[in-house]
Amino acid sequence: MATTSNLRDTGTRRLVLLSIASLGVGAVVTQLALLREMLSVFEGNEMVLGILLGNWLLLTGTGAWIGRIARQAQNPLRLLVPSQLLIAVLPLLQVVALRVLRNVAFTRGAMVGPFETVFASLIILAPFCLTSGFMLTLACSILARRRENDDLISSVMSDKKPHHDEALEIGCIYIADSLGSIAGGLLFSFCLVLVLDHFGALCVPAALNLAMAAVMAWRWQAQKFAFVALVLLAGLAFTRHIDEMTTQLQHGAVPVLFRSNSPYGRLVVTESSRQFNFNENGVPLFSTHNTEQIEETVHYAMAQRPDARRVLLIGGGASGTAREILKYDTVEQVTYIELDPLIIIAARRFAPESLADPRIRTSNTDGRLFVRQTTEQFDVVIVDVPEPATMQLNRFYTAEFYSELKRVLRNDGVVSFALSRYENYVSRELARLLGSAQRTLRQSFRHTLLLPGGRVFVLASNGELTTDIAARVATRGVKVQLMTRNYLDAMLTTDRLSALQLAPDKKSSPNEDFSPVLYYYHLRYWLSRNPTRTGLLIGFMLTVLLACPFLLRGGAIVVFAGGFAASALEVTLLLAFQILCGSVYHQVGIVVTVFMAGLTAGAWLANRPKKLSRRASLSVLATAIALFAAMLPFALVQLSAMSFDAVRVVVPALTFGIAVLVGMEFPVASQAERTDPTTTAAVLYAADFAGAALGALLASTLLIPVLGVAATCWLTGGLNLAAAGLVWLRRKRR
Repeated sequence: MATTSNLRDTGTRRLVLLSIASLGVGAVVTQLALLREMLSVFEGNEMVLGILLGNWLLLTGTGAWIGRIARQAQNPLRLLVPSQLLIAVLPLLQVVALRVLRNVAFTRGAMVGPFETVFASLIILAPFCLTSGFMLTLACSILARRRENDDLISSVMSDKKPHHDEALEIGCIYIADSLGSIAGGLLFSFCLVLVLDHFGALCVPAALNLAMAAVMAWRWQAQKFAFVALVLLAGLAFTRHIDEMTTQLQHGAVPVLFRSNSPYGRLVVTESSRQFNFNENGVPLFSTHNTEQIEETVHYAMAQRPDARRVLLIGGGASGTAREILKYDTVEQVTYIELDPLIIIAARRFAPESLADPRIRTSNTDGRLFVRQTTEQFDVVIVDVPEPATMQLNRFYTAEFYSELKRVLRNDGVVSFALSRYENYVSRELARLLGSAQRTLRQSFRHTLLLPGGRVFVLASNGELTTDIAARVATRGVKVQLMTRNYLDAMLTTDRLSALQLAPDKKSSPNEDFSPVLYYYHLRYWLSRNPTRTGLLIGFMLTVLLACPFLLRGGAIVVFAGGFAASALEVTLLLAFQILCGSVYHQVGIVVTVFMAGLTAGAWLANRPKKLSRRASLSVLATAIALFAAMLPFALVQLSAMSFDAVRVVVPALTFGIAVLVGMEFPVASQAERTDPTTTAAVLYAADFAGAALGALLASTLLIPVLGVAATCWLTGGLNLAAAGLVWLRRKRR
């Protein structure tokens, strides 16, 4: 294996940096693929996403902390090649384990609670995340030791003291990892996800890391590891059927007819009882031939305006609702909006009759973006999207969206959507949902109406609304299978209607884009399924995370606060972008890529030997981040008045700005520390990942939904200002 002389090999530094860049590529692709896989297994909301991302960052930080043992290794190069091999093969094994063991560990078909989500994801993510974090510190140790050797040799030859610039190598590792992350994000978002399944996508970074391991092993005379890497590389060619096999195992006896990835998620179509069930990222979208849901969705709305000529349908049209609308003979056109083109492709394959009529016009775009940009007028708008279980879906239930719908509706046009299941009982959680929805609608419409069915249907209009659905349907001569006079008489009894009109919680807050309380109410319902264990779990996690700042010293506290700001403000900017521009996936991918580019640029700018006080520089950077966070809410208000094209430029620019500031902190902090480089790298990486974990978990699940965007930004600014003050005070004492 490699000897200590390899540390002075001129090619060692290049190989180590390439190794970390390959790790960056693999880490991002693995993160994106595994998070999508895990959202398919667990409940797909931001709380779960926050838990998964938080666990990912915490485990990676723990791995970086464990990496301190590299300081004691006689030759740390011995650890790099096997770590690279693990980085290559672990993601493939994790996907297989996730799909195969889900129904072994949990009841098939049952929802997985937050308590189980935390510990299951910890077990699944631990092998890869611990290894990747360990590699970051290990690489810093290798390059710092090599720089120290070079400095010692230089001092002997020139009778000068060594420069001790080993800390600069920590910044170089940070930059290499960030560059790899940029490449991985672009590769996955704009290439791999379009042509490969998740298993195939993971084979690409696996091949890259195996090739890197083989080159390093051969260069450092570790032929056995080189042979293993080449064998595993050849074995990737025989994995092409694993995705199909494991997907079927994941769904048990239910036949999987279709599986594919799109930029918007993983779509799986199964068949049961002659129904085709469409699921994306674990969220049931719709089932074909679901007569009750199709007829209620259409006729509760259409019976209000049976003479409607133009109907806008946002989501759900492939299930059969678009065709059902055309039973009203006055309808000239149904404009069906579906964000994911893969859903349309699958629907034309498995239910071609649902979209065959030429009067159905399909458009693959974001529903809110279409409403904002269209100049058309509609008689009825049916919003047939899943419940506001995520902030992405919550955008279709806000006051701002209803105001936009009012603009595209005719004077007495009708808006209709559904909320939650209804079993003759309105729970406290459902009352909050209905109360918020009703208060929100009344900001734009004079009349609202709640109708009981399999779900609670909410209608709004400036014209009159009626509960006599059966008479309207019969008058138009519409043929129905389920919604007959007898069915509707049983569903729409006086008692059920009266109970539902009185059910909404009058204290519920209206739902807004930058204060998504409807999503928060839905999240509380999810958490309420096991309140004792969930409360203990959340309390434990927050105690551990909030204790981190008090356990950190020196520049690590600033890096922690910067990591928090990076996650919290990126979530805020992504939310703002989706609200103002719609869910334009490639544009969102650009925002994320710009953020990584900003981190890289900031690290590159700061990773220079300077005569300035590093403590003072850290205080300045933390203060600048605090000011940025404090001003961001005012910038977002201005964005609301800008054009679509302007927003697409300004949001990435703001993202780049905050990323540059955060990226500068890491190398500045590494040069300010007085410990050995390995310990410095371990502490700073752990602090960075811990802060980012806390920001990711809290911003998307608690701070923004409860406090709103402005308060979240100000809280983030306050944390960074406090960190700046602590560093400044410690410097003064010295």
